[in-house]
Amino acid sequence: MTAPDTRVLLADDHALVRESFRALLEAEPGLRPVGEAGTGAEAVRLARVHRPDVVLMDVRMPDMDGIEATRRICADPETASAHVLILTTFDLDEYVYAALRAGAGGFLVKDSTAAELITAIRVVAAGEALLAPRITRRLIATFARQGPPAGPTTAALRGLTEREREVLTLIARGLSNTEIAESLYIALGTVKTHVGRLLSKLDARDRAQLVITAYEAGLVTPGG
Repeated sequence: MTAPDTRVLLADDHALVRESFRALLEAEPGLRPVGEAGTGAEAVRLARVHRPDVVLMDVRMPDMDGIEATRRICADPETASAHVLILTTFDLDEYVYAALRAGAGGFLVKDSTAAELITAIRVVAAGEALLAPRITRRLIATFARQGPPAGPTTAALRGLTEREREVLTLIARGLSNTEIAESLYIALGTVKTHVGRLLSKLDARDRAQLVITAYEAGLVTPGG
């Protein structure tokens, strides 16, 4: 049986950008654009109408910015299954952090190649976290300046086993399940089990949220 197409909602305030993305997706097997939004408010409304698998979300839009639109889509039980991929020209720290906190599953800048964008959509649709390498470096640098906050997030890690902490640390460093398995000399299935337990114990919706938790708790530091 053929797998269903990944349904993608496009949200950007520039019509030409949306048209370019739509043409790119229509030419790609397994991906299908299902709607276009020119504002954050419209993106929220169309997410409820089309129930997309992925929302390709710009940050700066009229009425409501992409961060707030992401927050509303991820918090609404009717649309919470959608994975939001933030795509913007503004790779500023505050946008990256705010987007991930709002529930975004990935973040790319608009100078990414078409191939990188297609890969990002597929990765995010599968529930994996995705950050452009240079954005990951900037995010780490931000946490280095601010220092990890003490509080509930740190306390939540006390319920993790030592192996779960190791897996969480490697997730936060950007390793895939396969790379984690090779690093820890354990089976891929065992890694998947640990990831599932981490999502449950830390009440995280996806790997992006696990990354945020690891940094906020000080489990991962630059160069650590």
